[in-house]
Amino acid sequence: MDTLTHALSGALLARATAGIEKPALPTGRRVAIGALVAAFPDIDVVTSWISPLSYLYNHRGVTHSLVMLPLWTILLAWIFALIWRGGPGWKTYAPVVALSLTAHIAGDWITTFGTMIFAPLSDYRHGIGTTFIIDLWFSGIIIAGLLLSLLWRRSRVPAVAGLAVLVAYVVLQYALLQQAIDFGERYVKSAGIAQARVTAMPRPVSPFNWMVVVENAEGYRYSHVNLIRKDLLLAGDNAGFIGRLDAVYRPLDQALWESNMRYGRGSQGSVVRAVFEHPEFEFFRWFSAYPALHRIDSEAASLCIWFKDLRFLTPGRDGFPFIYGMCSEGAGPMRPYGLDGAARFPVY
Repeated sequence: MDTLTHALSGALLARATAGIEKPALPTGRRVAIGALVAAFPDIDVVTSWISPLSYLYNHRGVTHSLVMLPLWTILLAWIFALIWRGGPGWKTYAPVVALSLTAHIAGDWITTFGTMIFAPLSDYRHGIGTTFIIDLWFSGIIIAGLLLSLLWRRSRVPAVAGLAVLVAYVVLQYALLQQAIDFGERYVKSAGIAQARVTAMPRPVSPFNWMVVVENAEGYRYSHVNLIRKDLLLAGDNAGFIGRLDAVYRPLDQALWESNMRYGRGSQGSVVRAVFEHPEFEFFRWFSAYPALHRIDSEAASLCIWFKDLRFLTPGRDGFPFIYGMCSEGAGPMRPYGLDGAARFPVY
């Protein structure tokens, strides 16, 4: 989830739970604390200053951890008590801090990227994959709840209602996830694909837009569909960015299936697999959910084999983020590299 939506969700939760601590905090201060604390876990973006890999390894790690939540709660509550000297102690601030941190963790948990909720004990990313990383409907529900709370300042009801609608929206998304998976399983059966795993990922613009993925030993087949659309949505030359993104998703009965091999075939596949399984490429194997061959650059003095993660495939958007591979110079060993546009950079 984007940081702004995290902050707004913390503010809404803080308003909805106002008065649970004794003595009660001023509502404005409580809402401000909720917004600040709910944005706090994304402070791990500073690790990108060290290196791109450092960011990938540490984002949604210890600052997003349920294991570390008590420590962050005490630290941040103590800071707020220090800021407002002469007021209540840190224990009064602790409930709103803990709730706001939990809101951030939950907001990332529902995305396909997931979050390391047991860091530093485990680096596995847990996620249920119901919600796209930037969901305008999700954010809109939160904003509506906050605006109504401004109109009815003396009541917690608008904020509580906003949270209830938000939870109902995520439940709806989970039901749509199951529908998308069911569609993929019907395709697997009709196409006679053996030993396939079917998953689905939410896509931008609409909660009904999904990327359905069929995975087997050879690679992936995937389709971009809208679960309720009856007719194709055509994006003309004057269509805006949102329109171009949305038009990709086709009605179920007009779905198109594309394919991407994980390694390739024959001798090429053996070379690509060896690169993917190279000890120095462990970080990408850990990071990627749907690793697939992106391309092979072969020149007289060098060889580069690049991989992408289909989790970040968003038709209608330029570029493809997080492309990593390994390159050799002459007779030298393979070394890990990242690819940014046409330029490659060493991975440390």
